[in-house]
Parts: sequence; structure tokens; C-alpha cells
Amino acid sequence: MRLDQRGDSAHSGVMTGPQDDFSHLDRAGRATADVARNPRLTVNIVVGASILLAWSSLATMAIRGAEARGSAPGDTLLRGLPQLPLPDFLERFFALCLSPAPLDASIVPRALALILMWFLMAIAAMLPSAAPMIRTYCEIADTARIKGEPVVHPLVLVAGYLGVWLAASMVFATLTLGVHAFAASGEIYDPLLGVAGALALLVAGLYQFSGLKEACLKKCRNPFSILFSNWSATATRVFRLGAVQGIWCLGCCWALMLVMFAVGVMNIFWMALIGVFTLIEKQTTGRLPTRLAGAILLVWAAALLVISL
Repeated sequence: MRLDQRGDSAHSGVMTGPQDDFSHLDRAGRATADVARNPRLTVNIVVGASILLAWSSLATMAIRGAEARGSAPGDTLLRGLPQLPLPDFLERFFALCLSPAPLDASIVPRALALILMWFLMAIAAMLPSAAPMIRTYCEIADTARIKGEPVVHPLVLVAGYLGVWLAASMVFATLTLGVHAFAASGEIYDPLLGVAGALALLVAGLYQFSGLKEACLKKCRNPFSILFSNWSATATRVFRLGAVQGIWCLGCCWALMLVMFAVGVMNIFWMALIGVFTLIEKQTTGRLPTRLAGAILLVWAAALLVISL
């Protein structure tokens, strides 16, 4: 959506005039009006709520999955947590995501459930690292509004960014379906039992040293130049701009997401670790964290491969 000079939050300062007088509303109404006319506040609320919802859903799913697994890292702790009653559709969703054995459902709902699961993982682990990019867009938009120029709502940028991760989630879901199809047992996700886990770690480790990884990381670390040079007041172009940032982010992190195949797709502790590392990696200027993570993954892959063979 486009914000013009007279629209919602057209200026970063306090607006005056009859169209902005909400004194006749109650406290809740005034609070809602303030949120509606403040794009920066709106995007913070939506992004924050999305991250919280994603982590809550994944944590609940991880607790459910800990009961069925053997001895994956953190499962003992998860099994000790209280389980809350959930609606039937959530229980069914969790079952479709967690069970490697074929269920009495067609491939379509199973695939959709896995896509949603991976998309929730992307929101939880990757969207926080996009906060500097979103903040930079809001700062440029504030400057444009002060000058009286029209701007596009930041949520359009976020939608473009998440659209890329939704497409990536489809690919990861396809890989998960393949693992489920060829797995002899539900223990395929234990990194000590399969060469597939070692290969995933090997790919992730080698990619940390690649030039493509470094190029994508540089783009993620400096969103201002991209956003400023490609600034537009057209919603489609801003959506495309968000998608470009999402592609750079995907270029940085797709290999790290493969680690989840080695440690367990629903291992929430590793998911949190990947999310924290991604945030640190994008905020630091040196190459030490990237290279160090790559070396650790390669050593881990070699050890796992020796054990598996």
C-alpha cells in the first residue's frame, strides 16, 4: 500500500488537523488509531508477533516430537515440560510434520504441513536477522515522509522477503518428503545413524568458505546501499526489493538450514543456535565467525561419516 502526504503517517512527526483528531475515541480506540497511522510501529508489532507465534508453535511441536524420539539432544528436558491441550487441527498438523511413517493422508496435506513447518522455522530463525534491513527501510521512509514524498508500507518489503523463504520452504519440504520416503525408520534424523547427516554437514561446512557465501553476506550486512539506490514509491517494486533482500539472505543461510537434517528437523535448540549465529554473522564485519562455523561443521561431518560407515 502507498502512503501519501495526507494518508496514514504521512509525516514522521505528530500530525494535526481534523482527520487526525481521535480525542472522541476511548483509550483502546486511540491506541488502535496511533498504531494504524504509524508504519514503523505497525511493522514492529507484526514482525514481533510473527516471530513469537513461530517460536511458540515450533516449541509446542518440539515437545510433542520429544515423546516419539529416542535420545535427541534436549529431548529429556522437553519431555519434562507440561503439555497443554491443543485443538485437533494442531494435533493433526504436528502429526503430519513429525511422523516419518506414511499416514492415512494424501501427499498434498502432508506436503502443505511440511511447507508450513519449514516456513515457521524460517520466520523464527531468519526474520530476526532481517531486523536491520527492515529498520533501515523505515529510516529511509521517515526521511521521505518528512520531505512530503509518498512511501510504501514496510510490510510490503517484509512480504517480499518472506516470499523468498516460502519458496525455499517448498524445497526443504520436498527434501523432507524424500527423507521420509527412503528412511527405514524414524531414526533417520539422528546424526549418528546416517551418511545423509554427514553430507548435509559437509555441504554446510564447505559453503561457509565459498565466495558466494561471502558475496551474499556482504549484501546482507549493508542493506542501506541497496535500499537507497533502488528506492521506489511503487508497491510492486518494494515487494521485489524485499524479495531481492530475501534472496541474499537465502544465499547466506540455505546451507545452515541443511544442518537441521543432521540434528533433527524439529531440534529447537539447534534451531535457536542457528538463528543466533545468523544474527551474529550478519552484524559482524570480520570473517572469523563464518570460517570458524565452517571448520566446526567440517570436523563434525568427518567424525559423523567415520561413525556411520
